[in-house]
This record gives sequence, C-alpha cells and structure tokens, in this order.
Amino acid sequence: MIQITGVSKSYKNKNALQAIDIDIQQGDCFGLVGPNGAGKSTLIKILSSILQHDRGNITIQEQPLQKTSQNMIGYVPQDICLEETLTAEDNLTFFARIHHLKGKERRERMDAVLEQISLTNQRKDVVSTFSGGMKRRLNIGCALLHDPDVLIMDEPTVGIDPQSRYNIYSLIHRLRRLGKTIIYTSHYMEEVEQLCNRVAFIDHGEVVAYGSLAQIANQHAKSGVYVEFQSEQFDILKQFEHVEEKGNGYRMLTEQPLQLLEKMAHQFERDHIPIVRLEVSQPKLEDIFLQLTGTALREGDAQ
Repeated sequence: MIQITGVSKSYKNKNALQAIDIDIQQGDCFGLVGPNGAGKSTLIKILSSILQHDRGNITIQEQPLQKTSQNMIGYVPQDICLEETLTAEDNLTFFARIHHLKGKERRERMDAVLEQISLTNQRKDVVSTFSGGMKRRLNIGCALLHDPDVLIMDEPTVGIDPQSRYNIYSLIHRLRRLGKTIIYTSHYMEEVEQLCNRVAFIDHGEVVAYGSLAQIANQHAKSGVYVEFQSEQFDILKQFEHVEEKGNGYRMLTEQPLQLLEKMAHQFERDHIPIVRLEVSQPKLEDIFLQLTGTALREGDAQ
C-alpha cells in the first residue's frame, strides 16, 4: 500500500530523518513509535504532504506521493482542529466543503461519520460543550468525511476518558475490517500492542526496529521470571543472573524461563519464603522500546 524508500529530511544542520525504509501493507494498523525528537512527527507530516522530504521516494499504491490524490489520505492531528463556537455538524460541513462534497453525498457522508464516531445525537450541539473525548472523536470524524483509504492518526487518545478511548479502539478495528490502512502514533505502548499488527521504532531519525510485534520481540527481547515477595527478600536473588527491579518485584532474564521458574519455586518452598507472585514474564513493547532508545528524557519535540 505504502512504500517509503530512503526518505531523509533535514532542518538547517539537523538530520530529522535519515534514509527511512518502511513498507506498509493494505489493512495494516502500523505503529510509528519513538521518543520526543526522534523524527516520527516529521515523517507523519511528510506522508500527509504538509512537508516535503529532501531525498528518497514514497509511493502509495505504486503511485508517487506527490501524484496521489489527497482524497486517499485522512489526517488526524494531535492538536484538536475544531471551531468550538460552532456545532459538530457545522465543523463537519466545513471539512466536507474542503473535500468538495456536495448535496446528497455530503449529507450521507456526514450521517455515516456521525454514526461511526457515536455523535449522531450531539450533531446540533456546540463543540465547546463537548468533553475532551467527544472532541477527539469529532476530530477523527473530520478526517473520515471523504472516506480515505489511508488514515494517519497522531496521538488520537491524548487526555481522554476510558470510554472514549474504547470507542476509538472499536472504530479503528471497524475501519481495518473495511480494508482501511491506519498509521498510528502513540506514547502509550499498551495502545500500540493492542491496536497495531506491525510497528517501526524511530530514534534519532533512523529506524531501529521494524516488523510485526512478534518479530520485534524475538529479535530484541528475552523472556524472564517475575517474582514479588511479601517482604524484602532481595538477598536470595543474588545467586541468579540478570536480576532487575520491575514494578513491585524483580525480574530475571533467561533463555529458559520455565526451568528457572521451577528452580525458584522449589527453593522458595524449601526455605519457606512467602511470595505474592511468581510467573513467567513475557517481554513487553515498552521494555523493548526503552532498551533500544534509552531511558533519558528528551524535551522539546520540534519535529
């Protein structure tokens, strides 16, 4: 569906993107993940034709991006782009006109979108009266009016309630069943794990990991054993290798988690050590992300 080959972009003396190579298949929910300043926002803006890349090629359905109809792409920006003094219907009408929707087609698309985002009963309400979640859903609706094949969603669930987040998740699943391709950025790793079938980690303008979630886990993470004690028992873990603090307990990384689990269970039972949890710990996307990009906080994501 989308092929990104050797795409680079610089701002003055800073390389925002360096030879990015990514393929996105039709029907993917493709996650773009990276720390602040990594370059993911630059790539999103290039795919949305807001910015021009310096080098490389981007094709959508084998057509160069610059020759692709903009009706193929819907863009949901992180910042809410609504006129809050107008109604939901007025906001949709504005974006419908941008996409040259008229008459019966406009009315049908607006009705369909309002149903998709669960705001049919609020179509005549002024947006300033909406909750944050309702505004986010309407923001998405404005990008869906022209029925795009590709939907780019930049942090669409920031600051919303669990019900609205669930509604957006459900909408994404429905769009994928219709064959839509989703490009999704988020700082919430559990969202990426739940929604995305493939992902690219971007750091310092380069792709540092790319593939399905299972492929990335196999390449960059080990399984382990997690244990929580009823009281502090760290000394007993000194005999094990690769011990790290994790949440309220400890995790031991190992190539043989079941054998280590059995060994620890026997020892804790023998020594009468009370435990809260003892289980195999599967690698999470957040752990891999921190491993590949580091834990240092970066401020000021200008790109």
